[in-house]
Amino acid sequence: MANVTVSINGTKVEVPAGSTILDAANRIGVHIPTLCYCKDVGCGTENKPASCRLCLVEATGIRGPRKILAPACATPITRDGMEVWTNSRRALKARRTVIELLLSDHPQTCLTCTKNQACELQQLAAEFGIREIKYQGAMNRLPVDTSAALVRDLSKCVMCRRCETVCNKVQTVGALTGNGRGFTAKVGTASMIPLADTSCTFCGQCANVCPTGAITGHNYMNEVWAALNDPSKTVVVQTAPAVRVAVGQEYGFEPGKPVTGKLVAGLRRLGFDKVFDTDFSADLTIMEEGNELVGRVKKLLELAKAGKTGAEAQKEAHLPILTSCCPGWINFLEHHYPDLLDIPSSCKSPQQMFGAVAKSYYAEKIGIAPKDLIVVSIMPCQAKKFEAARPEFAPGGVRDVDYVVTTRELISMFHEAGINLANLPDEDYDSPLGESTGAGVIFGVTGGVLEAALRSVTYMLTGKNPEGDRINFRAVRGLDGVKEAKVEVAPGLSVNVAVSSGLGNARKVLDMVRQDRNRFQAIEIMACPGGCINGGGQPLIKHDRKAALERRMEGLYAEDAGKPVRLSHENSDIQKLYREYLGEPGSEKAHHLLHTVYHENLRG
Repeated sequence: MANVTVSINGTKVEVPAGSTILDAANRIGVHIPTLCYCKDVGCGTENKPASCRLCLVEATGIRGPRKILAPACATPITRDGMEVWTNSRRALKARRTVIELLLSDHPQTCLTCTKNQACELQQLAAEFGIREIKYQGAMNRLPVDTSAALVRDLSKCVMCRRCETVCNKVQTVGALTGNGRGFTAKVGTASMIPLADTSCTFCGQCANVCPTGAITGHNYMNEVWAALNDPSKTVVVQTAPAVRVAVGQEYGFEPGKPVTGKLVAGLRRLGFDKVFDTDFSADLTIMEEGNELVGRVKKLLELAKAGKTGAEAQKEAHLPILTSCCPGWINFLEHHYPDLLDIPSSCKSPQQMFGAVAKSYYAEKIGIAPKDLIVVSIMPCQAKKFEAARPEFAPGGVRDVDYVVTTRELISMFHEAGINLANLPDEDYDSPLGESTGAGVIFGVTGGVLEAALRSVTYMLTGKNPEGDRINFRAVRGLDGVKEAKVEVAPGLSVNVAVSSGLGNARKVLDMVRQDRNRFQAIEIMACPGGCINGGGQPLIKHDRKAALERRMEGLYAEDAGKPVRLSHENSDIQKLYREYLGEPGSEKAHHLLHTVYHENLRG
């Protein structure tokens, strides 16, 4: 592509033809404020909605020599000689007017808003020194839509359409769209029905990109505080693997640095009776899911001996197996691919397995009734809130998991309690649901669940652990949206596998399965791009998302490499659980407690 030269505030910069004015300005460090532009999800680059007009600049060479106002995020530089002024009086006045008009139709509830001090509209008002609402008049007031996982307050919608873009273009869910025209225009669901009645997967990526408080997670912090202060309840907490490499950034730690021990110490100081690790139930998941995969592969080999091969044999053996750890992905499968509901693993997610074990095995050990044991999850995910509320996970009316708190919300709880993780010593998880292996740790990154499974499946098929570097299935690692590999799990036996993250990429892989059932034997899917490290409840990444996610990924692999035990089947507490309670992987008791079923069109 040919390069062109543009002048920005008198400074010449050379960029590829077709680059936007915003691209060129960023290249030389000239700041242009934006709101609808969100490069990480394609806004302003592939889709260029230019809906907020906050990035208006003055430019010549767009329609001849005359100076005109143009949106920097969506105006391409197509030829040499264009001149741009980002800080002219006209451009600054236009931007200020845009902000003032947005504020004129925005609730004045900043002090109590979930996004207070993290709201981009609030920050822009401060940057422009706006101290009063200049325009007074009618204001949109819409009912708040509350689901188990997400809360939508469309009175705060600024029509930036970021949520719509990430939902439709990245996740390909299609739950959000523009509604109305002019003053009443908002982004919502079709016909403005409740989110819980749509095909929403509750992945939370919309909440991550919303610049205001129009879409936020359903906050259960008050309920958790109440439980912690109820002397009649025993309150335990589990922490997901991805939390430990994200929570530290709030306290000055390097991005991606695991702060596992300090996280445990902080949770104890909040008042939890016991602090456990979801990595324990990740190892448990591998025992059950690995057993499933081995059973299906053995069935395929039996069919091959009988002369039956190809897609029909794969279908009869219920292959490829799909991992079932991510509730956002499971929601997506139930709505968009009901014809494939026979192939995902029937395993509950590690979160739900932990809750089920805690309220049976552990409750019996400590001698309390399941209803008096409160299980709280610290998760990187909004969909976990929806999952915990599913009726099938409340046997006898008692939920496996009572409350889910995201990483961002946990940070708020620490602030409220005056706890600074940087000042705490490292402490260990409690037993018997706190021991974990390196295989459990890597569940937090795309490819990690499949790698953990392959490690133990190798043992289940051969009776020998993978040795040396063979324990690292590097072919399934990395942040690429879709990865395919052929891996050896036993001498002379290889399986074709795929890994995808982001629901748009999941759609690509599932379409491959529809077209060729014989292509893969095992597939891992995570709803969020990059996996749980980029979940809808993680601390927001303001700059260089890819680099930040890479550091979080590296942090999990470093913790895995440093673990004395890196194979799920060698977790001594897991072995004890099977000896004392479950019997063996796939047993009737294990199936009753740790497995589930899926439902076509569960909602909507």
